[in-house]
Amino acid sequence: MRNYNLGFISDEDIYEHVRTTVLQYRRHIDLDSFNKNIIDPIKLTFDAKIYGQTVPQTIETECLRQIDKTNNNRIGYFHQNVFKYAGGGWEVPENGDKGGFDVVNEKLHIFVEMKNKHNTMNAASSSDTYVKMQNKILHDDKATCMLVETIAKQSQNVTWALSVNENGRKQHYSHERIRRVSIDKFYEIVFKDSTAFCKLCRALPDILDDVTSNDASARLENTVYEELDKTDFYKSLYLLAFNSYEGFDNF
Repeated sequence: MRNYNLGFISDEDIYEHVRTTVLQYRRHIDLDSFNKNIIDPIKLTFDAKIYGQTVPQTIETECLRQIDKTNNNRIGYFHQNVFKYAGGGWEVPENGDKGGFDVVNEKLHIFVEMKNKHNTMNAASSSDTYVKMQNKILHDDKATCMLVETIAKQSQNVTWALSVNENGRKQHYSHERIRRVSIDKFYEIVFKDSTAFCKLCRALPDILDDVTSNDASARLENTVYEELDKTDFYKSLYLLAFNSYEGFDNF
């Protein structure tokens, strides 16, 4: 293992955290799972011709798109669970524990809801989250609640101001102990290093290289193209969706 020189987390801990995240990734796709929800071969044909790809390249792109749906949650695991290595009272509770917050520090009275991107919450979920935070500071007069966003509009640690429609009228809420925080600022709070998140981003490619080179099971296994009939490739592709349609037995 090489030295990652992060300073705020050991090489062993960050390697293991990245490895655990990688092993949760969906890393296998075959023809049956590829066509589980019935793919659209006409769209794949359009994509291949319009974007100047071979059909195998287009299939590879579609495979990665399907896999990506599963893996978004795994990235959430990565962002949230790194804080269990922080010490100093920081915890990553089991789902539903500690009031349903994602990261907590009861010594510092900090309670965190984490989101990957600033626009992932609709009005209803924003309102529900805000009410949960209001309830927390109502019952703990030392509490600070934070909505931490990995991909925020900008680096920030600001009062979270929220507008909610109530009975046809827009109500505005804000409280200095309900905060909206970008993840770089939250790393600074947790690790006492203003550039901690940047350091992790710089080191991440090397850590991933080490993980995937040390564990072959961490790599993607994609057998979709190999399982299609190469003697009549387009027929094989179109029959995935249209095998019971008129005329396709003689495609």
